[in-house]
Parts: sequence; C-alpha cells; structure tokens
Amino acid sequence: MNGPQDLGGQMGFGPVAPESDEPYFHADWERRALGVTLCAGAMGAWTIDESRHARESLHPADYYASSYYQIWIKALEVLLKRHGFVSDRDLAAGDAVDPTATPKRVLKAKDVPALLAKGGRCDRPVAAPPRFKAGDLVRTRNFHPTGHTRLPRYARGKQGVVEAVRDGFVFPDTNAHGQGENPQWVYTVAFSGGEIWGEGADPTLVVSIDAWESYLEPA
Repeated sequence: MNGPQDLGGQMGFGPVAPESDEPYFHADWERRALGVTLCAGAMGAWTIDESRHARESLHPADYYASSYYQIWIKALEVLLKRHGFVSDRDLAAGDAVDPTATPKRVLKAKDVPALLAKGGRCDRPVAAPPRFKAGDLVRTRNFHPTGHTRLPRYARGKQGVVEAVRDGFVFPDTNAHGQGENPQWVYTVAFSGGEIWGEGADPTLVVSIDAWESYLEPA
C-alpha cells in the first residue's frame, strides 16, 4: 500500500533529526496509549499486521498532522469499531452505551510482565526449500497493492544481491487481511545507493532490506 507511512526516499519532509536523550514518552497520555493498544491487541481479535494496516490507512492529511501515539490511538479506534468492541455512539458518549463483542481473552495486570517478556513470535516453518541463496542476483517486483505490504516503495523494481537467507515468517500481505499466515522465506537483500537513488547517489552507500520470497524474482 502506497500510504502516508511509506516515506522512504520522499522529498520535501526535511532531514531526520533524532532527539538527544529522547524519553520513552513525552506525556503521560502516550504511556496510556501504548498500554491501551497492547491490552486491546491481547484480546486476540486482530493481528499485528492488521493493526499496522489500520495505521497506514489513515488519510494522509490526518496521518501527517498526528504524532506517533496519536496515530496509534486513531488506528485503534478503527480496529475496535471494525471488530464490534465499540460503536460511534460509545465514542461520542465516552462510555459504553451499546452492546459489544466478547473478547477471546482479557489481559490482567499481573500477566503483563510475562506477556511482554514472551513476545509474539512470527517465525514459522516453510515446507518448500528456499528459492534463493546468498550471493544470488535478484530483482524486487514492481507492484503497487491496495492492501498491506512490507516491501517499501523505494525498493520496488530494483536489482540487488541476497546477503543472507533468514527463516520462514508469517506473510504480512495476507495476514493483515485475514487471508492466513502463509509463511515464506525471508531474505536480506542489499542494493547499491545508485540502484535505489539513481544519479548523484553516494557511491559508498548500501541499502539492505528484509524481503519475503514472493517479493523477489531472479535477475
């Protein structure tokens, strides 16, 4: 999806300016936004890929005008409404006024440390052997899906070299839309700066991405 989140290589947004000694949260509400999002995700109604797609599906004007955790909360409203946990009337009232869906599970405060320590593994076995190996010359597909994808726009239709074969992982492009995990091999692919950015690029620059197998074709 060529959404507002896919900013790699876009011009006009100014330099990246990391904040020195940046705190985890700039305000108390951001801490709460993270907690609410994690608790809602633990209900088991959607995947991490669907939640990412909800964020990138915000209108570009809304996305760019929002801070990091504002984007999280706005996307969470979309997910909660989509899965029947809140209604527009609930949100307008600031309280539960309509019947809601029953979550698969409810995260208790005492279980949070263990849940965060465990994490959510996305590696899966893949029946077929890897199609590519380290050193292979490959080209990324040049496609523009309307749904979720983890292949950045700046790296589509580009020629690179497989640096490493990783493991099998859930395929986000289908998992975001309830079409199954469909695990695939993931590869680290390296591109020259000139291949990615064209004329005038730093000749010493190398850009590496992790790419699912179906993103790649032999070059």
